[in-house]
Amino acid sequence: MILLLGGTGYVGNAFCELLTRRGIDFRSISRSDCDYTQRDALIGLIRESNASFLINAAGYTGKPNVDACELQKSQCLAGNAVLPGTIREACAMAGDLPWGHVSSGCIYTGVRFDGSGFREEDEPNFSFRTNNCSFYSGCKALGEECLAGAENVYVWRLRIPFNHRDSPRNYLSKLMRYHRLLEATNSISHLGDFVRASLECWLRRVPTGIYNVTNTGSVTTRQVVGMIEQELKLGRTFEFFDSEDEFMSLAAKTPRSNCVMDNRKLRATGIPIADVDDAIRESLRSWIPEGASV
Repeated sequence: MILLLGGTGYVGNAFCELLTRRGIDFRSISRSDCDYTQRDALIGLIRESNASFLINAAGYTGKPNVDACELQKSQCLAGNAVLPGTIREACAMAGDLPWGHVSSGCIYTGVRFDGSGFREEDEPNFSFRTNNCSFYSGCKALGEECLAGAENVYVWRLRIPFNHRDSPRNYLSKLMRYHRLLEATNSISHLGDFVRASLECWLRRVPTGIYNVTNTGSVTTRQVVGMIEQELKLGRTFEFFDSEDEFMSLAAKTPRSNCVMDNRKLRATGIPIADVDDAIRESLRSWIPEGASV
């Protein structure tokens, strides 16, 4: 049986749907069921449930975007930096329960020194230690530090999630709703691909550790917009900021992570993951507007 923390969130709900669809026994735990931010309470839950695995999809992202984390620092710190360490202690004390943690690729910016995508072993370069990050990214990097040396945990790095369902959390939806856009190059994660590949890490018992769970390749904002225009024919013109400096002065309160990541470690396990262009086009061709009946 799998315990799922944060099952009501954007990523957690996708895990719920996948586990239900596959008929895998799980319990989605809310804070009202058990205050899993408290170590002893979580230990009791693990022992009582006789869980074989735990997924942590809980965290704090801020609404409508990471700018909100600059105003809600205590919640961001608790959810993204402190909680992973608490879960690590609880799982260890409850019999070394194996578990998986949803982390973020937003702890990087740009590309690797050799021009390729960042690899799992690369030190974060968008963190408090490099003094150039958003509070959200700094806290996510600290969360990974709290797991350093852990032998019984998967760290799954998510990057700018999207899928075919219109949602304020969906990257494609955000691009369609913003008045002006920032041109940048990024690796991104199809939400369905992310939760499937992450779960497969456990089901296939691949070695624990850090995995960049992004779709293969990278994409620019203009390339995504071009696909949106081709597939959905919205009849609108997308405008772009002239520079990142203009974006920061007019539309953002904190720096953004824009980065390319390398997912070869994940693919080497034999777990399939779609190319980013294919994943975007498939999402747009199956697009479900918000509020539409399905």
